[in-house]
Amino acid sequence: MQEKQCLPALATALAVVQEHRRQEGAASLLPPMFLALGTFAIGTEGFMIAPLLPTIADDLGMSLSATATLVVVFTLVLAASSPVSTVLAARLRRRDTLLLAMAIFTAGNLIAAFSSSFATLMLARILMATASGLYVPGANALAGVIVPPDRRGRALAIVSGGMTIAIALGLPLGAIVGHAFGWRATFLAVAAMGLVAILGILLGIRVDAGSGVAVASLSQRLSVVRRPTILRLLGVSLFWAIGAYTAYPYIAPYLKAVLDFGPAGVGATVSMWGIAAAFGVTAGGTLNDRFGSDRVVLGSLIVLALAFAALAAATLMAPAQAFFIALAAIAAWGFSVWSLFPAQMARLIAAGPASDASIALALNTSTMYLGFSIGSAMGAGIIGAGAVWPIGATAALAEVVAIAFDRRRAAHAAG
Repeated sequence: MQEKQCLPALATALAVVQEHRRQEGAASLLPPMFLALGTFAIGTEGFMIAPLLPTIADDLGMSLSATATLVVVFTLVLAASSPVSTVLAARLRRRDTLLLAMAIFTAGNLIAAFSSSFATLMLARILMATASGLYVPGANALAGVIVPPDRRGRALAIVSGGMTIAIALGLPLGAIVGHAFGWRATFLAVAAMGLVAILGILLGIRVDAGSGVAVASLSQRLSVVRRPTILRLLGVSLFWAIGAYTAYPYIAPYLKAVLDFGPAGVGATVSMWGIAAAFGVTAGGTLNDRFGSDRVVLGSLIVLALAFAALAAATLMAPAQAFFIALAAIAAWGFSVWSLFPAQMARLIAAGPASDASIALALNTSTMYLGFSIGSAMGAGIIGAGAVWPIGATAALAEVVAIAFDRRRAAHAAG
């Protein structure tokens, strides 16, 4: 009799344990970590090309300003294609969309590695940009829905963390591999990262992950971007990005012209920039929680503008005199340009209802890359004219405009 009474109790206990395990699985932060493999690969490819531009230009027999269009076109295509490709892929399952994007990205890197002409290399970069514009917003959106609400912030931080790790490790690794084994080897290395990301998505993301959650339409995105608060925040992101990429793709020619650095010096400096950037994005989140988003964004923009102004001033000095000023400015630049990022994302999330947060972040991604495209085109024009000092001056001016946008936004919010 006692045994018969125990059996239902045991069955109930087993059911409770199984439900607890199911809930633990749903609450796990492991799936976002698999998604971060893709953002790491994309971040590595996006950042590694800057120190390799002079090498690619020499190998292809082209001018540096012409070769820099690889950056200009990449950022422009990503900005323009991301909203469209995301909507077009809305009927696919979320996991299938990410697998498709990462497959195209990996193929693009393989094409780049074996390209025999600039046209083929440009085609490869366009493929990578289209894939990146589809993957990054998709990974962030999926990370936000496959975990409970109380873990959503951590899940988004993990996916974005793939980009952070790429800044800290992938960027200098790309520079080292590129200078040691040739620029084509870096694309092969990123293709291998893409394959690892595909395997991670297959093993770590459920087939039905994110099912039932609709992808925002173009009209929904436009309704969000029309809001004055969002529009002003995107204005800050735009000019922040313009300043950042007026300078970043041309760090190698700047270091050569001002400090007479060769490949080893450029690689070491880029590594220092990456480490400073990783500290910046980590500190930005901590400072955001302590001092608030508005203070962190304003402080980051001010430091960034001063760093770019110092880079411009260093061009007027002899290499020995400019050495410490230029390197200190580059470290401050790396830290401040990314310390802004978590705070700006927090402001965008808080600018509207929670249901619109993913749309606001996706719009911010497109705005950033539009700014990257404009900035890199401006930098290419400056380098093409044979000048170096306007790089820092123009970047500083763009950050001053970003500060003006931010102050205007704050005034409207206070009013």
